[in-house]
Amino acid sequence: MFVGDIGARAGRDGRAREPQVTVVFARVAGFPRMDAMSAATVDLMDYTDVISRYAPVLGMEVHVELGTATKMFCGCPTEFGAEPNTQVCPVCLGLPGSLPVVNEKAVESAIRIGLALNCSITPWGRFARKNYFYPDQPKNYQISQYDEPIATEGYLDVVLDDGEIFRVAIERAHMEEDTGKSLHVGGATGRILGASHSLLDYNRAGVPLIEIVTKPIEGAGERAPEVARAYVTALREVLKSLNVSDVKMEQGSLRCDANVSLMAKDAKEFGTRTETKNVNSLKSVEVAVRYEMRRQAAVLSAGGTIIQETRHFHEGDGSTSSGRVKETAEDYRYFPEPDLEPIAPDAAWVEELRGTIPEYPWLRRGRIQADWGLSDEVFRDLVNAGALDVIIATVDAGASVDAARSWWVAYLTEKAKEREVALEDLPITPKQVAEVAGLVEAKTINNKVAKQVVDFVLAGEGEPAAIVEAKGLGMVSDDSALQTEVDKALEANPAIAEKIRSGKIQAAGKVVGDVMKATRGQADAARVRELVLAACGVSE
Repeated sequence: MFVGDIGARAGRDGRAREPQVTVVFARVAGFPRMDAMSAATVDLMDYTDVISRYAPVLGMEVHVELGTATKMFCGCPTEFGAEPNTQVCPVCLGLPGSLPVVNEKAVESAIRIGLALNCSITPWGRFARKNYFYPDQPKNYQISQYDEPIATEGYLDVVLDDGEIFRVAIERAHMEEDTGKSLHVGGATGRILGASHSLLDYNRAGVPLIEIVTKPIEGAGERAPEVARAYVTALREVLKSLNVSDVKMEQGSLRCDANVSLMAKDAKEFGTRTETKNVNSLKSVEVAVRYEMRRQAAVLSAGGTIIQETRHFHEGDGSTSSGRVKETAEDYRYFPEPDLEPIAPDAAWVEELRGTIPEYPWLRRGRIQADWGLSDEVFRDLVNAGALDVIIATVDAGASVDAARSWWVAYLTEKAKEREVALEDLPITPKQVAEVAGLVEAKTINNKVAKQVVDFVLAGEGEPAAIVEAKGLGMVSDDSALQTEVDKALEANPAIAEKIRSGKIQAAGKVVGDVMKATRGQADAARVRELVLAACGVSE
């Protein structure tokens, strides 16, 4: 049984919810350890020596918050940034007597993710309870999937920096719910170390998650850190193209845990792994993997032992520090969730969803670059500027490639920088940009006025064509009206008029400028120039 993905709503009794009380907790025994090791100086082995002596084995676990309107097992909204503990109910707080119901949209998204990753979709599977105590886990267990995940045995081919293709095998993708969030107060770093107390926000508790787990990644050698970054980059692009998540790592919509172990070149078994938790940028994934390889190699070469543990990544210096000893599956005491029916997606539905899987983003980029005839350098600049998707959408809406590029990589990039937002977050759509470009092409407005129109759109004043009409911004195209202004400008500048008549046609620029000013920039400058030269009896 599913519950539809619904929007924000009032409480179950129909009345608006009152904000919940923020919980304050003291130090709890067993809470993840953050000790002086985080600040300690750690010896690292030179990376070249690491590669000569050890073979790295990676395992990537990526948690993706789905972009559903409501939570995984209840109707609470999932809006990011809401006031603490205002998006909760008895179900996601785990109160006695409450019962979960599965969000159908979340299941659909999970299936589409599995298909995009070339996985097999389970015909029948159950949820399980993953039992552990953690302050931001209100039920003291997490509803997840254990031995019957929604998707298994897939792969993702990722493109490395030099164009080489590296296949990453996917072990599983399973559905679960997110935990709440802890806010540590009173310290200098925002972490529990040095904090005087902690606050709990349960708004995130119950938000739908998909955890995507790779099989051990072997054979990457010295390129292991690059492979890790390339994999998360490619995965993020796939998820974004599926429109199942906003994949904003800075907001926690996509979180990466990097497992790293080293084995001697002649060894037959994997080394002990560490798991660096919640690395929140693509570059940091690469940095964290490289650091762990160097740290573990130094420990092993000195005769030490690697502890299976979680580790914290520090953005400031790219280091990791000890967190807590890593539990095994037995420690979680998994058992089938008794309050939920099994998930049994209909085969016909799965095939229908298969038809919605878009082309891989990197293949799409290659095809588009060829269609547009752009050099590698120009196309790479569009990608790096974050402009490619909006340019494509603008072209799809009817603009030429040149016009779409010009608007997004020049004027609109400036506006995005002024507002300190991404291009895609500007309050103007590709369709509106294409409409402005169309008005310029039709000579309804000129380029100068077009910028004014864009500014009005950004200010929320309406659609481009309506703005042009309402504000009288249409181009002055009546030759008789333009001729009147040309005659006035020549009469006001007799010396310049004489220069033009004597063949110094470059002097016409001053007269053209005066006419453009008189027409509030709404004339066609090229046509004005023609009229000026004709009035002076000369030609180009």
